[in-house]
Amino acid sequence: MRCSSPNPSRVTMNSMPETDAVRPDVLRPTVDASQFGVVQRPLSIGERIYNIGAVRKLAILVLLAVAWEIYARWLHNDLLFPTFSATLRAFAEAMISGGLLGKAWTSIKVLLIGYSAGIALAAVLTTVAISSRVGTDLLETLTSMFNPLPAIALLPLALIWFGLGSGSLVFVLIHSVLWAVALNTHSGFLSVSTTLRMVGRNYGLHGLSYVGRILIPAAFPSILTGLKIGWAFAWRTLIAAELVFGVSSGSGGLGWFIYENKNQLEIANVFAGLFTVIMIGLLVENVIFRTIEQRTVRKWGMQN
Repeated sequence: MRCSSPNPSRVTMNSMPETDAVRPDVLRPTVDASQFGVVQRPLSIGERIYNIGAVRKLAILVLLAVAWEIYARWLHNDLLFPTFSATLRAFAEAMISGGLLGKAWTSIKVLLIGYSAGIALAAVLTTVAISSRVGTDLLETLTSMFNPLPAIALLPLALIWFGLGSGSLVFVLIHSVLWAVALNTHSGFLSVSTTLRMVGRNYGLHGLSYVGRILIPAAFPSILTGLKIGWAFAWRTLIAAELVFGVSSGSGGLGWFIYENKNQLEIANVFAGLFTVIMIGLLVENVIFRTIEQRTVRKWGMQN
């Protein structure tokens, strides 16, 4: 004989006692706005100036210049380490009458040719790599072979193949730019989400249109990083190559200017040439690349 017990789960709302619960009205007194705490304190002038990145970087440069000046005066040996003020005087004199501006323009022209050619070849290699597995294997094999190879080590062969001219410098610059840009671009393409790829395919995009409208915008942070690295590699490779190339041909850009003044023991001019190299690097990084970054990846919300 089984005994049945009531199942609690079968109890319905109808079996519960009905109560007429009336929610009372609550009236709260108003509070004067002057009694509220400060939600957001306005920034002071110093804080607003500190929030400007250009001002912070300028302050760092000023501190470095002051440290340079103090150390050089303490060392008191212009043949080893001239003061910052002496370097600025040499820089101004070389810009006005020493041909430094022409040397810098010579270097920049060669750099632009090699940099543009390297980017174009990297675009071709990357497009081939994302189009087929054989292209991917080709890019990975070539980068494994040639990326660790220093560009300056190819200069003797470049002088034999292309002679005493800008062709040798362009060749080593292409080698400096090509692999860094290709690797970062290909890595950026591989990181594009499957959803975006499917969107492009659903719209019927193929080939260059698929690369230009889907892959490049999605992978642009990696592409921009590759462009920055390629620029840095190309700039320092050019200066190093011009030191050798200038000795061979008797002409050149900033590298030749530095080497020539070193032979004449004009150390202040040597530092002025190095100062020019640094200033051009700062200008490209903080003006050109920063403008591109603000108008692309930051505007698109892809980078904070």
